[in-house]
Amino acid sequence: MVTAIILINVSQGRVPEVAEALIRLPGVAEAYSVAGSYDIVAIARVRQHEELADLVAAHLRNIPGITATNTLIAFRSYSQRDLAAMWDIGFEEPLE
Repeated sequence: MVTAIILINVSQGRVPEVAEALIRLPGVAEAYSVAGSYDIVAIARVRQHEELADLVAAHLRNIPGITATNTLIAFRSYSQRDLAAMWDIGFEEPLE
């Protein structure tokens, strides 16, 4: 599984319609409107790098209102659950 974080700039006032178009694309799992240097952050999950290339190069570029993208490919995933398992070394709390 290939996970990518896609940082997206859009034309003023177009965030809702672009976000809705994004989540209809196969491979886009989530889209968030955000504050800061970018307008939308999309999370993409695909099986192969070629699918990601097609998603970004072909499909995202066809969405009206997108002015720029920056795609970050994730190497590894960390979550609270993963971190808890990593630090769990088998000690139990003492009984009182």
